[in-house]
Amino acid sequence: MDTSFLLLEDGTVFTAVGFGLPAPLLGREAPMAEVVFNTSMCGYQEIVTDPSYHGQMVVMTYPHIGNYGCEASFEEHLDLPNPISCTALIVHSVYTGPLPPKRVSLHDYLLTHKVVGLSGVDTRALTIHIRNKGAQKAIIFRTEGKSLSRSEHKHALSLVRDYPSVSEIDLIEGVSTKQVIKDPWEGAPKEASLRFAVVDFGIKRSIITELYRRGVAVTLFPPTVDSYDILHSGCNAMLLSNGPGDPERLQDAVSMTRQVIGAGLPVFGICLGHQLITWALGGTTKKMKYGHHGGNHPVVDTQSGTCFVTSQNHSYASEIETLPPSATVWFKNANDNSIEGLFCTDKRVSCVQFHPEASPGPHDATWIFDSFILAAKEARA
Repeated sequence: MDTSFLLLEDGTVFTAVGFGLPAPLLGREAPMAEVVFNTSMCGYQEIVTDPSYHGQMVVMTYPHIGNYGCEASFEEHLDLPNPISCTALIVHSVYTGPLPPKRVSLHDYLLTHKVVGLSGVDTRALTIHIRNKGAQKAIIFRTEGKSLSRSEHKHALSLVRDYPSVSEIDLIEGVSTKQVIKDPWEGAPKEASLRFAVVDFGIKRSIITELYRRGVAVTLFPPTVDSYDILHSGCNAMLLSNGPGDPERLQDAVSMTRQVIGAGLPVFGICLGHQLITWALGGTTKKMKYGHHGGNHPVVDTQSGTCFVTSQNHSYASEIETLPPSATVWFKNANDNSIEGLFCTDKRVSCVQFHPEASPGPHDATWIFDSFILAAKEARA
């Protein structure tokens, strides 16, 4: 395990010990991405395989990661070339001890899938830095020695500052299907009560699983699908999935969503899907300072006053002042009051910013799927 460096775009350096795929020597092939922190205590394999982390390095705030190993064949998305979506994983301490049967170490899992890991990082200091300064780009690399010279620092800084931001990169392309697939995972209901057209922007398998459990069949569509194909698919509703990147880049999907809403088909959204619905209704989104990433985010239902804990992974939020009068705020974040859900009863639209399927995280919000399904049944009746 070699000495590696994490350099943020503001010039801050963290020294680390590499695990997984060794960091390359300083150069343009060194991994670069936005750095965000995740506050989950466990579920690290679900986190690194979450397609919404495509184009980001993940810092785990919990200090010791990897103690129960990884399932060697685990993946959260259908047929992606690499099940790991994040650019790198950064931890304070990586576990290297014995594991349960049929488990592989986090080191071996990252190495197999050619993803860089960093251990020995002061993740508390790094998290506080991101919280104070905001999420920013970073580069991971090694040098010929164990120290970083002034010229190497300058060169690395120029590389990371020249690297495009999340808002400038098409991150959907690498984590979504390119074809229409009926019931993409095993476990589809034999006699489905409904069929949802699910638009894949980087969907997690667990979302489809939650629909299957409730007797809903799924037709998975690529992110480039047009409204005609959705409306003539024979599906009872459309669900827009989670995914990475800036929703403002996806104006074709926004237009498609607006047309489907206008045609009267029920439309639901999760995470990025919620943001796309915000745009389709006439609102806008904004980049958050450091986003919400983790399994312990409290959300308040504005209709009932109930507060529950949710799993979240997003860097953009709806801007409340841009929403039309027809859009009702369904949920708010109890920490920062940001919008966590919307509904429009006159348009058969509802969406949530958090992840009701969890994976990882608490299951407090799985009832959201029941709400979506009830709305689709009422529309069909």
